[in-house]
Parts: sequence; structure tokens; C-alpha cells
Amino acid sequence: MPVDCVQEGRALTIQVSGEVDHHAARAIMEEVSRQLDAALPRNLTMDLSGVTFMDSSGIALVLRAYQHMGRLQGSMTVTHVPDQAMKVLKAAGIDHLIPME
Repeated sequence: MPVDCVQEGRALTIQVSGEVDHHAARAIMEEVSRQLDAALPRNLTMDLSGVTFMDSSGIALVLRAYQHMGRLQGSMTVTHVPDQAMKVLKAAGIDHLIPME
């Protein structure tokens, strides 16, 4: 599974790896939702350091996680974004909505 999670208290780090495209996005989104529902974190860090390719499905993944955290009244940060994925997220304006490090 291209999703690894580490929970420390009410903080959850989700590391996504591989290609985030229309073939993989549904499974990744379902796993992220399961992890968020189980952990009920206050802070989510989505680590994209292992992402090798991202298309518009990656935008949907990040936005759905952000919306889920909003329902949990939590915050979200996206970290270690590879150049290609950053171009996709910036083109959609995600960097103005969600902090990226």
C-alpha cells in the first residue's frame, strides 16, 4: 500500500508514495479516510516525499484530506513535496489554502 501512517498523540503523519494518478487515487483516498477516522487527529502532516508522479487526482487527494480535517476541526500541512507534484498543486492554488513545507 502506498500509504504509511505514524501517530503520536493527536498528531498523524501520512506518507504517500508512488504514483498518485487516477489508477491509484481511489485506494489511497480510502486508506487516508480510514486512517483519519481511526486516529481522529488534531494535526495532520501529509508527507509526499515518496511521490514519483502526481496528476489532478493528487489535487483531489489533498483537498479531501483537508476537508476531512476541517470536519475534525484540525489542521493540515503538506511536506516534502517533489518538484513535479508541487507544480500540480500550485497550478490548482492549493499552496494558498494549505501550508506547504
